[in-house]
Amino acid sequence: MMEKKVQQYYKLKTKQKELEKELAELRQDILSYCSELGETEAVIGSYKVKLVTQNRKEYDDEKLYNTLSDPEVWRLLSKTDPAKVASLTKLNIIAEEKIQHTYAVKTVTLLQVDKQ
Repeated sequence: MMEKKVQQYYKLKTKQKELEKELAELRQDILSYCSELGETEAVIGSYKVKLVTQNRKEYDDEKLYNTLSDPEVWRLLSKTDPAKVASLTKLNIIAEEKIQHTYAVKTVTLLQVDKQ
């Protein structure tokens, strides 16, 4: 019985990798198409495509650790988690000005496809 579950798990993980690869290729083709059009929104057939740009902070663990002198605060983070850092900043446990040099802002483009 367990062998069948392991076999099914393996098959699904393999399929997942194949699907993720295909999705990445399709995503890149759609992004390229929109880029050529110079558009962030397009209607293609019965689908609406929208590109959403976001900025994400990518922290340098060592710089952040060296900046946060309170070991209790670092323990709350344990490993740099941008969502946790943002929460602690919003709660004024960490001052934004104090950690500004510990991250780089990365712009990412999200792809949204909806059926109309």
